[in-house]
Amino acid sequence: MNEKYTYLLVDFFSILFPLVFSFHPRHKFYQQWKALWPSIVLPAAFFIVWDIWFTDMGVWGFNPRYLSGIYFINLPIEEVLFFICIPYACAFTYEAVNILSKRERVSAATAHRLSEVLVVGLLVLAAVNYDKWYTASAFVVCAVLIALHRWVWKTTYIGRFYFAFLFILIPFFIVNGILTGTGIPEEVVWYNADEFMGIRMGTIPFEDTFYGMALLLMNVGLFEHSRQRQPAR
Repeated sequence: MNEKYTYLLVDFFSILFPLVFSFHPRHKFYQQWKALWPSIVLPAAFFIVWDIWFTDMGVWGFNPRYLSGIYFINLPIEEVLFFICIPYACAFTYEAVNILSKRERVSAATAHRLSEVLVVGLLVLAAVNYDKWYTASAFVVCAVLIALHRWVWKTTYIGRFYFAFLFILIPFFIVNGILTGTGIPEEVVWYNADEFMGIRMGTIPFEDTFYGMALLLMNVGLFEHSRQRQPAR
């Protein structure tokens, strides 16, 4: 296999099985596409702008060894596709987990308390690491989104999100592990050591978990909002 397609193949295989199983006759996830695609594209636009900015600042960057060589501004096309493929796979997982679980696995009270702990903890960590761009920005964005769900929108599905996120973390560690160098000679995505805490889970920066959570909170929030606005069939 040509190494330059590594990141592209990570994107491809991330979305392949969720996309194929979207047409499963029992669940028919493709019927949710009208609500889903805007819920992927709008957050993608926000994160791509963030990504362009931080790449330009040198907060992180990309190893040309594993890239096709096609770029959008300063981002490899694979990075742009990441914000489409990964949210689709995660939204599919969110829906599948909640269909199969058949009942609320996280009570409203537990979800509220967890949200409160996360908001406080993330803001404290952001304040302590205010001079680290990735750490501070990822934690603040995630904390703000959790706070909006908890106190402004008062969403009823946040417990389902937390439960599904436990399952989403499994492919998250596989995909992000590869991108940060697990199982391959060099990392696909590199991080400026001055801009994050330096704590890694294997090869994955700790901040990636909450960067990913923020992305998925946007995706799921818009997805659920769009579904609620659609007329009942």
